Amino acid sequence: MKHRLQRLEAVQAMVLEIGKISANTSDLREFLHAIHVALSRIMYAKNFYIALYNPDDESIQFAYFLDEVDPPPDPNKRFKLEAPGSSLTKWVIVNQKPLTAGSAEMTRITAEEVNTITGAPSEHWMGYPLIDHHKRTLGAMVVQSYDKNALYSEEDQALFELIALHISNALEAFQSVDKLERAVQERTALLAHEIAERRRSEKIQSALYAIAELSFSTEDASYLYRRLHHIVENLIVAKNFAVALYHADTEEISIQYFVDEKDPIPSHCRFPLGMGMTSFVVHTGKAQLIDRLRLQQLIQNQEIKQVLGGQDIESWIGVPILIKEKIYGVIIVQSYDLNVTYGVQDLELLTFVASHIAVAIARMNADRDLRQAKANLEQQNNALNDALLALKEAQSELVRQEKLASLGSLVAGVAHEINTPLGICVTATSHLIEEVRLTRKDILADQFDTSQRAQFLDVLDQSLRILNTNTKRAASLVKSFKQVAVDQTSNDRRRFQLLPYLNETLVSLQPKLKGRQISIQIDCPEGLVIDNYPGAISQILTNFVMNSLHHGFENLNQGEIQIKFEVDGDYLKFLYADNGHGMNEEALGKLFDPFYTTKRGQGGSGLGTHIVYNLVTGLLRGTIKASSVQGQGLQYALRFPINLS
Repeated sequence: MKHRLQRLEAVQAMVLEIGKISANTSDLREFLHAIHVALSRIMYAKNFYIALYNPDDESIQFAYFLDEVDPPPDPNKRFKLEAPGSSLTKWVIVNQKPLTAGSAEMTRITAEEVNTITGAPSEHWMGYPLIDHHKRTLGAMVVQSYDKNALYSEEDQALFELIALHISNALEAFQSVDKLERAVQERTALLAHEIAERRRSEKIQSALYAIAELSFSTEDASYLYRRLHHIVENLIVAKNFAVALYHADTEEISIQYFVDEKDPIPSHCRFPLGMGMTSFVVHTGKAQLIDRLRLQQLIQNQEIKQVLGGQDIESWIGVPILIKEKIYGVIIVQSYDLNVTYGVQDLELLTFVASHIAVAIARMNADRDLRQAKANLEQQNNALNDALLALKEAQSELVRQEKLASLGSLVAGVAHEINTPLGICVTATSHLIEEVRLTRKDILADQFDTSQRAQFLDVLDQSLRILNTNTKRAASLVKSFKQVAVDQTSNDRRRFQLLPYLNETLVSLQPKLKGRQISIQIDCPEGLVIDNYPGAISQILTNFVMNSLHHGFENLNQGEIQIKFEVDGDYLKFLYADNGHGMNEEALGKLFDPFYTTKRGQGGSGLGTHIVYNLVTGLLRGTIKASSVQGQGLQYALRFPINLS
């Protein structure tokens, strides 16, 4: 009897140690090693392993493995369950049942239910499935013995089952934290990408503004090209930059602007079409990205017949300047540095900028032609007017593009707002699909009774109400798209019916109540309409309920919450009470203090009731009091105006 009591005390100590270990370590293998050490204190566990199950590809990983005979498998390698040799571990995972087998029993199971048993044969084998609170398999925990004198008793099996349940809870918490960390990392990477894209967009927008200003400049062509070079340099590396114009009447190309690290002046200022890579761009009518290897191939294929200048370039981009689908010229950037090479994104960016540069160049040339025409030939006024009309059309296009950019920003904002209700709809739909799947399974197994039907109908009703509420919210966002400023936050003040609004708020909290017998009773006058801040009332009620669940009903599966509203003249009384653990006088005195929490280190921030206090006394212009007796629940009494003046 004394030995049994000592063992039970050791088991209790191990259970407490599991909770302590899971709270103090973030390394899974370190956690599992500590579990192994603790388990060894209460039973024979020289040979111990934990296999984690991945339902996506139906595989297992040996997250922890220590054995006297078999070498440990690669902890990062996945083993398919359907592969030969998955054996007893597979049986435990697939059937979600514990399995204890001696050498004779393992031989029978191998012959009847599994393919083969991997590893050295043992004298006794005991495995238990690791299952989370959603009844999903996390994996299996196994101990085995090669010693005939060290076999597992029924008491060992019961203790092993108890330990497996606690490890399942700890593993579920580990996986939740791991998923959260991955989500944070993915979100951080996404935000970094968005910031980079935003900065890039800002640079492009700034470049477009500068190009638009150039289109109205009265400076000469050399100034225009210098400014264009500076604008392009702010977007990509452009130490070597040139602008060439194509003269269709003589089929020649002239270099108008040239800056190069190696050559102070171009080898040819004007040359016939067909020479150099610039001619290749004019012939194809497309932007070209050429590196050293492609240059040699183009030369071998005689697509480029003669290279002007040296052939020691590492990367070269030529982009045609197109005005009304006709090639006006070519913008060129090139690099001699192996560490500075251009890519497709640079090519696309320069092509986009070139389309706007074309407008600026067209405007500059048109102004120049206009001044010359006015000085020499008055009879060409009609042609000049046509050119001015074309320029006005170009200006209108720039304005239109700017308006479209602004509209695009507004659309992005609305889309972001719609994501929230749609995300809730997706979650509710997934939950409903899972409930339907489980219900269908119960019906087919003839295990669907009246209570399960009622429960299923409740889930169906709640899910549909959530879907209805959030689809209406999404529809409301779309409907209000034309408004310049839309404020859908909880700080909007309006007239609303109180009871339906409270019911909608509680519907959104139903997933938190699942699996717990917590009843919520609302006593509110029918048809009561108030002029106040519904978002604040919703937040207060939500905080009260969540505090009851996390603190008042901790380790309790049953409880009752009473919510009552009474009209008191021009004021409304809001009474909230639960029959949970309650609070002592010291904790009650600090209830509304910021950062005070009894869950420090367990996810509690200590700001929930402090926020409630500020909402009641500030936004609602009311008062709030709390009362409690240890073991007799917690009560709140709020009083605020029905109609805010």
